[in-house]
Order: sequence, then structure tokens, then C-alpha cells
Amino acid sequence: MTSAPAVHPLELPRTPPLVLRGQRFDSGRPAVMAIVNRTPDSFWSGNRHADLDSARRALDEAVERGADIVDVGGVRAGQEGEQVDAQEEIRRVVPFLEHARTDYPDLVLSLDTWRSDVARAAAGAGLDLVNDTWAGHDPDLVHVAAELGAGVVCSHTGGLPPRTDPVGVRYEDAEGADELAVVRDVVRTLAAGADAARAAGVLPERILIDPTLDFGKTTRHSLLVLRHTADVAALGYPVLQALSRKDFVGETLDLPADDRLEGTLAATAVAAWSGATVFRAHDVRATRRVVDMVASIRGDRPPTLAVRGERGLDRKDPA
Repeated sequence: MTSAPAVHPLELPRTPPLVLRGQRFDSGRPAVMAIVNRTPDSFWSGNRHADLDSARRALDEAVERGADIVDVGGVRAGQEGEQVDAQEEIRRVVPFLEHARTDYPDLVLSLDTWRSDVARAAAGAGLDLVNDTWAGHDPDLVHVAAELGAGVVCSHTGGLPPRTDPVGVRYEDAEGADELAVVRDVVRTLAAGADAARAAGVLPERILIDPTLDFGKTTRHSLLVLRHTADVAALGYPVLQALSRKDFVGETLDLPADDRLEGTLAATAVAAWSGATVFRAHDVRATRRVVDMVASIRGDRPPTLAVRGERGLDRKDPA
């Protein structure tokens, strides 16, 4: 007779909370960061809001669909598209942030920029988070975040400068050129970025670390780093995963940006199970439902309603 194996409580990765604008986000309350691109050339046509009125409508829709954070950017991330100087970037993002703060006083506002002068120009909008997707290319940016009392996103780009697409990327370190070299590089870089943020005066609970898939990485690299989200979480800071409709999803499934929602949501569920708590997303409602469901499966979030099978309370819905 076969004996049943012992059953033990799961030990799932958890990180300290992210605290911004008096709000606490953790494994029981994961955060959805909505994307509003104030650009005419974003890689996904569904998120191009060069017109300010269009951006305002996108903001309203994101909040209505469950966004906790809204991240606005004024420059396309990749090397395709127009060149945008700092003044033009400021013109695109600051009026939007001012409007968002007026209409949504409690909403966490994030600015996607690598330029310290752009972040400083947004000071009057009550900026809560500086999303530095280019890994400290401007060393003053983290100091501006500290001056503003804002949080900061520490990222990994494999050493590439802003708006550079990866070509012929390889990772090798003292431990070799095995496939885990990229994971070790990500962990080391994020640890150094978090240390630099703390040294600049950013409070630990306002530091997010982002493995930054696709940036400085091949599709195989991104899949591997996603698989090792728990190793990123082990650094002891809340983890941001920016997965939405990215090229690694498209190449994995051979799909254009318009058809990458399901792949994105699968990656989101894996990241959430593995300890990430903040998710940058184009598709807010779908992402909200996925991360809340994963949080409940993990046991970190109680179900909104739990009456099935309870004495006298079962709604007798069909199975």
C-alpha cells in the first residue's frame, strides 16, 4: 500500500511592502501600474496618447479599471522613432501629471524618465515615483528623487545607454558563461542600484527593483530572468515586473503586439506567484484580475466572497 507523502505549508517568496503616498502594496495587495505613453510612436499602437485629451481619457479609464499607480512617459523606449530632447519630454509629461494630481489626489503618480531635469520639472505635480528604466544613466536622477521625497525604480539594462536595442548580447562573469550569468548580473546590478538609492536618501520602502525584461536581453534571457523572479525578490525589496506586450512575449509565441495579451497574463501570473508585487501594464482590468487571483491562490489575499458550501449561505450556483 502506497503511503501518502507528508504535506507541508508552502514557503513562497515575499518582499517588504512598497509604501507611496501613504499606501502600502505587498503580496496581499499587489499594485497595477497603468501605462500612459505621451508619444505618437509607442511600440504598441493601443497606447499612443500624443494628444493631452486622449491621455486624460486614458487616465480616467485606468483608474476606473483598477490602477493603483499611473506611469507616464514622454519618450519611446527603443531606438526607433523620433528623437526627443528634455524640453519636449517635459512639455509632454508635466501637464499630464499636474492634471492627474488635481483630478486624483490620492493616486500614486510615476514618471518614466532617465533624465534628472525632467524629474525635477515634475516636482510641482507631487510626483511619487521616478521610474528610471535606464539603470542610473543620469547619476543625478536618484538624488532628485530623494529631494522630492519620491520613490525610485532601479533597473537592469546590461549596461546599454538609453534607447539602445540589444544586439549580440552575451553575459559572462567570474563564475562562467553559463545561462545563469544573466540572472547573476541582474541581481548584482539591482542590489547596487538599491544601495545607491539608499545612499542618496531614498527610503527603503520607496525602492522598487525591476529586472527590466527585453532591455539588454535576448528573449531567452528574459524568459530565464522571469523564471528566476524569486531570486530577485530575495534581495529584500518590492519587485516590479514590466511585462506588458513585450517582444519576449511576441517572439516566444510569434505574435505581434496586438495579440500578446494572453502571453503577457501568463507571464504576469508566474511573476506574481514568484514574489513580484507591482505590475506595469497596458491592460489594467485583465492584469488586476490576474494578480488578485494569484494573491488569493498564494493565500495572501482573502477571496472577496466565500459563501459556497457554507451552511445556510450557499447561493446554490451551478457547479
